[in-house]
Amino acid sequence: MLRIVLGIAVSLALATPSLAASSRAFMNAMFGPPPGMELTQSRPTNALQYQTSYVSHPALLRQVVNYRTSEAPGTLVVDTGRHFLYLVMPNGKAMRYGIGVARSGFEWSGTHRVSAKREWPSWTPPAEMHARQPGLPTFMPGGPNNPMGARALYIGSTLYRIHGTNEPWTIGRSVSSGCIRMTNEDVVDLYSRVPVGAKVVVI
Repeated sequence: MLRIVLGIAVSLALATPSLAASSRAFMNAMFGPPPGMELTQSRPTNALQYQTSYVSHPALLRQVVNYRTSEAPGTLVVDTGRHFLYLVMPNGKAMRYGIGVARSGFEWSGTHRVSAKREWPSWTPPAEMHARQPGLPTFMPGGPNNPMGARALYIGSTLYRIHGTNEPWTIGRSVSSGCIRMTNEDVVDLYSRVPVGAKVVVI
């Protein structure tokens, strides 16, 4: 039966190329880049290129790994030295994510809880960041151009968050002002797994 259906589909595509073309146009309109934009797997070289999924090393890809810890399942362990975030799972396993972390002079550690979660969070740079980087906006609404990315998990009462990024090539590097960066795909996955109140251990 499957062969018959596939045969009919192929025949229709060959017999009516305009129909196949219109289907491709529909898919491009629904899931392709915005008009005038170009998708790239590498770092964008101009303002008309849009970064797709990208990590600099396979080890930074999301994966289940063996992980020995005394922390309970559901705990987030942020290993800043190794650029990994672990979501502790039962039976000695963890979901491991590649992350970007604080640059030299902005490192921190501690134990907190996830105090809030936001989809497509807005960004209000603090005064300290404005002093270091004049010209930053006072407020930026959530969206693809926002450096907070697709999701954010707020860490206790600190200014720090675990959030997505529109600069996925920085994953695996020490570049931030203290926040923990993830690819948008990974932070969406983590967001779906972690409730408000989850324990966060930053080491």
